[in-house]
Amino acid sequence: MLKDLVEVIAKSLVDNPDQVRVSEIHGEQSVIIELKVAPEDMGKVIGKQGRIARAIRTVVRAAANKDNKRVIVEILQ
Repeated sequence: MLKDLVEVIAKSLVDNPDQVRVSEIHGEQSVIIELKVAPEDMGKVIGKQGRIARAIRTVVRAAANKDNKRVIVEILQ
């Protein structure tokens, strides 16, 4: 569910939605979501001073809060 949320948000932000890749790694108490986009779309996903990246993390954290899981969103290059 969280993976899908990140994917929908990222695809709506970038110019190359077909190059958006999201993977989910489950730990005991946390979930790591890795987001990979085309190099030319990195700025669109991160935003000025990281504002968009911070907003994505906030939305995902809020969605995960009901499952009492810790979520980490990593944007990979």
